[in-house]
Amino acid sequence: MLDRDELPDAPEHRRGVPQDRHAHLLMPGGLEAIERLLPRADVRKDLLAAGARELALSSGMLALTPDGWFRRWRHHSHVTITCSRPLLEWVVRRAVLGTNANVEVHRARVTGLRGSARRVLGVTVEPCADAGSDAPFPAGHCGHRPADGRPAALDADWVVDASGRGTRVVPWLEALGIHGIAAKDVDSGLANATRVYRTPSGAQEWPLTLIQPDPYSGRPGRSGMIVPIENDRWMVSLGGMRGSEPPSDPDAFLEYALALPSPLVGRLIAAAEPLTEVFTSHSTSNSRRYLDKVRHWPDRFVALGDAAATFNPLYGQGMSVAALGALALAEALADGGLDTPGLARGVQRAAARSVEAAWTTAVSTDVLYPGVEGGTPTAADRLTAAYSRRLTRTATGSYVAASALWDVTTLRTGPARLMRPGAILAALAGPPLPPLSGPPLTDRERAILSAIG
Repeated sequence: MLDRDELPDAPEHRRGVPQDRHAHLLMPGGLEAIERLLPRADVRKDLLAAGARELALSSGMLALTPDGWFRRWRHHSHVTITCSRPLLEWVVRRAVLGTNANVEVHRARVTGLRGSARRVLGVTVEPCADAGSDAPFPAGHCGHRPADGRPAALDADWVVDASGRGTRVVPWLEALGIHGIAAKDVDSGLANATRVYRTPSGAQEWPLTLIQPDPYSGRPGRSGMIVPIENDRWMVSLGGMRGSEPPSDPDAFLEYALALPSPLVGRLIAAAEPLTEVFTSHSTSNSRRYLDKVRHWPDRFVALGDAAATFNPLYGQGMSVAALGALALAEALADGGLDTPGLARGVQRAAARSVEAAWTTAVSTDVLYPGVEGGTPTAADRLTAAYSRRLTRTATGSYVAASALWDVTTLRTGPARLMRPGAILAALAGPPLPPLSGPPLTDRERAILSAIG
């Protein structure tokens, strides 16, 4: 494995992951994929032992939608892992290296693909600028390492591009003679602002708290969330679409939180001890490269995760899509082996199924916000939005409808789940229970909120 970053020996932030200071959720679909990829490790157990939280969306979440508060049910379903991104990376990396003796990590920057339009034979690499001239390369595999500083040639049986939002996969493929790769960008202008707080005394079991943006009002959406993470901390992320971006000033950060459709997030952090400055990010656009549609795809190469598509992080699906793509590759290799004709093309198409599900969720909503760039709502988008809103309104008072929504948003199933008879009938019938007048807090949570002030 090649990485341009010096990978830390502990859960630490690193430069190559610009979003790692913001909130991440490991959805059930992603966790299931990771567990299948690493059957000899217990990633879930290791995450919890390191301080990650395990929350059931059905009972351990406070969520305000544009159509009201979700209820909390007795069902313990759609279990999600919450922790910092550095902790998740560290646990997964230890599991990979601890259960696979043939996996090695080397620090280098990939500069291109080697081979032809028919088959990728390896990559070209160069040492990272701050790694020194003796930066390690896989012993015995470098076909050519010039002394004049030019990129070295590295042979490979199979190449996976998992280089994230900064991928150069399109120009790399064009250099091999593969042209006409379609791409699409839809940018709602979302900006994130995140600050970490010490969990207030007695609030260690506070639920995941989400104030969702409203795509139907015709105004820029605003959102806020409290994500419980390791070491008794809250990661608080505020989001605002173009024209309503959250501030980096600490006092204005709190004011923004208090001005959300519910002041709950602001009230909770008003008396909490901040542990970091406010970090901001604008790297949030939906960007897709339709690699699965390329007419001629080279053997022995795939692009997975953010290298294939990126999503508005508001929906929390990026890590899970990457894990599902890796699972598609692992299953294909187990079934067919490296020499199977068209294997890489089949993997790229299989990985596109989870990409399509996440893309549909993100883009069909983002195009509704004013000022969005790269897309306008089509008739199909408006029809989808109308049905989604009706189902969401039903889900505020129906576990059947809520479960259908969570099945899709957590990537346990595809969007077709929402068109099953049970979901459609629930949406047509509407919520069987009346709307809540406020967040569904337990008596203990009300006491905590009262004590905070």
